[in-house]
Amino acid sequence: MVASCSGAILTSLFVTPLDVVKIRLQAQKSPFPKGKCFVYCNGLMDHICVCENGNSKAWYKASGHFNGTLDAFVKIVRGEGIKALWSGLPPTLVMAVPATVVYFTCYDQLCAALRVRMGDYAQEAPLVAGAVARVGSATVISPLELIRTKLQAQKQSYGELTNCIRSAVQSEGWLSLWRGLGPTLFRDVPFSAMYWYNYEKGKSWLCERYNTREPTFSITFISGAVSGSIAAVVTLPFDVVKTRRQGPTSTFSVMTRIVAQDGFGGLFAGGFLPRLIKVAPACAIMISTYEFGKAFFRKHNQERILRPLQTSNT
Repeated sequence: MVASCSGAILTSLFVTPLDVVKIRLQAQKSPFPKGKCFVYCNGLMDHICVCENGNSKAWYKASGHFNGTLDAFVKIVRGEGIKALWSGLPPTLVMAVPATVVYFTCYDQLCAALRVRMGDYAQEAPLVAGAVARVGSATVISPLELIRTKLQAQKQSYGELTNCIRSAVQSEGWLSLWRGLGPTLFRDVPFSAMYWYNYEKGKSWLCERYNTREPTFSITFISGAVSGSIAAVVTLPFDVVKTRRQGPTSTFSVMTRIVAQDGFGGLFAGGFLPRLIKVAPACAIMISTYEFGKAFFRKHNQERILRPLQTSNT
């Protein structure tokens, strides 16, 4: 849990600037709806924040015209200070860190159990464990995300959290706390299944190639980047659908509309390179930090167990 927590924090710190710049470039082409803005996605999860532009507490302020990614970096730092590259980070950390801890801890436990029970199909254990772990973490975090959005939209304090939950449940029922979970699962569950399956395969292959029993930091980093890239490309249509989805329309109906208007290529339009640039390093940083943390604590625990035995033998 400590290893996954550390990985989530480091990933958030490194990848936030990339996404802040990407969102500012997107907002330049198509401004956010009044009162709403997309806060940030760190490659682990994404968040919708309701705020008002011009508000002193709002992370996004339209300033200047950007001619590209590098130009946006330079102008944001010059005009708003380097801290602006980490805009929206605190509320995201509150959500991303616990979700990632649940997700990675559940995956490891499930994968270990499934490898034993699946026998001849043990190689597929990462695929199943990744999918189930993502469903679990997304389901746990979904009510918190909805509640946080409501609090910001209604300008309520955290002290009014109980009243916010009670009013939402009374008016719309308990299931209202999981609104929006479906489209998230459509994208994240296939991503997670493919990511873990390819990651474990890639890690094993690299370990064999370099004749090492324990994966090094570089092996986990490369495996994470490659597997994340593959999963990001394959699940891009679901990311496009989630972005364009408005109201209670189904994922399938949105996909049908996009294909009818823009052809099959429309499902991959406008997000291929930005998603890849963000997800690949995020996956690489997260998994390599996580594996490094696990190896560190495993060694620490082994030494702690062996120390009393060595003392008793002497």
